[in-house]
Amino acid sequence: MATIVLGICGSIAAYKAATVASRLVKLGHEVHCVCTPTALQFVTPLTLMTLSRNPVVTTFEDETGSWVPVHIDLAQRADVLAVVPATANTLASMAHGQCPNALTSLYLAYRGPVLLFPAMNGMMWDHPATQENARILAARDGHRIIGPAEDGMLACGTSGKGRLVDEDCVVQEILSVLPQ
Repeated sequence: MATIVLGICGSIAAYKAATVASRLVKLGHEVHCVCTPTALQFVTPLTLMTLSRNPVVTTFEDETGSWVPVHIDLAQRADVLAVVPATANTLASMAHGQCPNALTSLYLAYRGPVLLFPAMNGMMWDHPATQENARILAARDGHRIIGPAEDGMLACGTSGKGRLVDEDCVVQEILSVLPQ
């Protein structure tokens, strides 16, 4: 089966990544969760480790178990990198080659398919800077942006564009790019 790196960013939608990880493991895939520091305000490493059956990478301090840094090792072994949810901050870092955390550092070392599942307030998604970052990333070979959902209740209490697409969609999109 495939090795999947599940990047998780700091959004209320981060809790949905736990369901995605669980479903992928049940399908027989090896799932490794890499969280940004702010993701940990929404979901715990213990939850993700239990569901993925692998240690969770949250900081560069998690990389002391081997002489090969974990973010490099995972970048070399992964069949797909899926960022669920992808925040405006992480999209900007990826678009401009910045690597302030383990997830964005792994991204710079990774050379396979990249699936980005944005989730943020609709005004943030529609901002010209976010739209430009999305265009930059979508133009890169092997990159796809799926979402955000066009309508739904947002964490701020409004309804509109910005929600993470349904977990079933996330799983299906990941499965669609895996080697046969």
